[in-house]
Amino acid sequence: MNLKQWADNGWLKSHKTSREEIANLLAIVERDLADAANESISPDSRFGIAYNAALKLCTVLLSAAGYRADKTRHHYLTIQAMPLILGRDRANDAQYLDTCRNKRNIAEYHYVGNVTARDVEELTGFAKELSVTVRDWLKGMRPDLL
Repeated sequence: MNLKQWADNGWLKSHKTSREEIANLLAIVERDLADAANESISPDSRFGIAYNAALKLCTVLLSAAGYRADKTRHHYLTIQAMPLILGRDRANDAQYLDTCRNKRNIAEYHYVGNVTARDVEELTGFAKELSVTVRDWLKGMRPDLL
């Protein structure tokens, strides 16, 4: 499937982004990556913050591609759109982020202590690498948004 087919299914809505919107989303990513490094807060909270950074990077991609996810399953759809934009070789990355989404939901809504410091380090490292990838993609595909 492609993004247009997703939109035809009602999973995505057309969205016209702007340089300002992308700049604000990237600023949130930077803030969240810095906050996720704060070892004085719990691993559960740090993980949620790092997850938000990664989710915002997927949001940047989807917005730059001209779409936003429908409110139903917003996080899931935003994450799963990543390989449709960056390439099928990123399918494992989307699967990893979906696993993180589930872990974050458990920590956020069900119980504490589900997340380890190693989980936080892995997700933060992943988000930092994804940030470079997204910025490179923007430079090549949508330089008007930078």
